Amino acid sequence: MQCPLLYRYRVIDKLPEPASPAAARGTLVHTALERIFDLPAEQRTPEATIGLLPEQWDQLVAQEPELAALCDGDEGVPDLTKWLADAGDLVQRWFTLENPMFLEPAERELYVEAECEGLTLRGYVDRLDVAPDGRLRVVDYKTGRSPSELFEGKALFQMKFYALVLWRTRGVIPTMLQLVYLKDAQILRYEPVEAELVATERKMQALWAAIEVAARNGDWRPKKSRLCSFCHHQDVCPEFGGTPPPLPDDALERALNPPSRRAAADGAHQLVPAPTQVKAAAETS
Repeated sequence: MQCPLLYRYRVIDKLPEPASPAAARGTLVHTALERIFDLPAEQRTPEATIGLLPEQWDQLVAQEPELAALCDGDEGVPDLTKWLADAGDLVQRWFTLENPMFLEPAERELYVEAECEGLTLRGYVDRLDVAPDGRLRVVDYKTGRSPSELFEGKALFQMKFYALVLWRTRGVIPTMLQLVYLKDAQILRYEPVEAELVATERKMQALWAAIEVAARNGDWRPKKSRLCSFCHHQDVCPEFGGTPPPLPDDALERALNPPSRRAAADGAHQLVPAPTQVKAAAETS
């Protein structure tokens, strides 16, 4: 886990977090890149894709009104014109990397779920391309900057997760995993092999075992890292002099059976137990 205490605050306590500009912009751009494939191939132009942004943003704000504050023009906050222009820049960079006129995705925003050794793995794949010979290419859009070589492994772990779920559900190992970074117009490609996906499955099992231990013991310790500077819960984190709130009475069930949810942007994946695992964990606590 990135931070056990953060897992607790998000999954168990469900502490509110302010709307993230990066996440909201990511959702907006992801939606436009999905919708553009609704048009005939010859109409999939940069102008058409950018033209989708205002309407898609209005729909997002209608669903989550608090997002409007991200581009209301207040001090230090861009106005709507600048907000949409920044999103448009990301769309323009995508067209320097891929040409949707020559792409026909088999799936977009594909929900995938598989049970592995009693553990349910689930997530959303931005785009799945299927070649005439059945080969699979998993594509994930990232509105941020591409990672350095030092952090490529972490970036690819999410893609291996998707590859594992597709392998378990379709019986085919994806030929190519492709991360498309729009901030600096880079593509990270990787060809997975069976041994790596088996290792990924074992890592997921180990991660879930750690969550089960923490849930039974109620011991959700913070893990300090450079990512702490982005955390909105420092006031209740011991690493910053804060005190965590009491655990709710149903903390164990919440920890071991989180609801399915779509992350705000740039992909999402989850692992959850089969119902029998939750029951067994509760009986041993």
